[in-house]
Amino acid sequence: MKALAFVATLVTGAILLYGTMDFPAWGDPQAPASVHLSTHYIEEAVAETHVPNIVTAVLGDYRGYDTMFETIVIYCAGLAVVSVLRRSR
Repeated sequence: MKALAFVATLVTGAILLYGTMDFPAWGDPQAPASVHLSTHYIEEAVAETHVPNIVTAVLGDYRGYDTMFETIVIYCAGLAVVSVLRRSR
């Protein structure tokens, strides 16, 4: 059974590494995120969100739901750790 899990892990890792070959080069100024998304955030964030900090505007406004659900996941993980590690009388 351990051998099967090991093989499954290797196959999954190989597939994930194969998928990274389609990624743009690190720091490529012609990457889609750099060409379209970054310039929009930098130029329009203050006008659209009325928040003077670009990082706060992106995390709180543009990606608000994503940030909220990440926070919920971390909270649930913390509750699980506390419930597992607490002492029972």
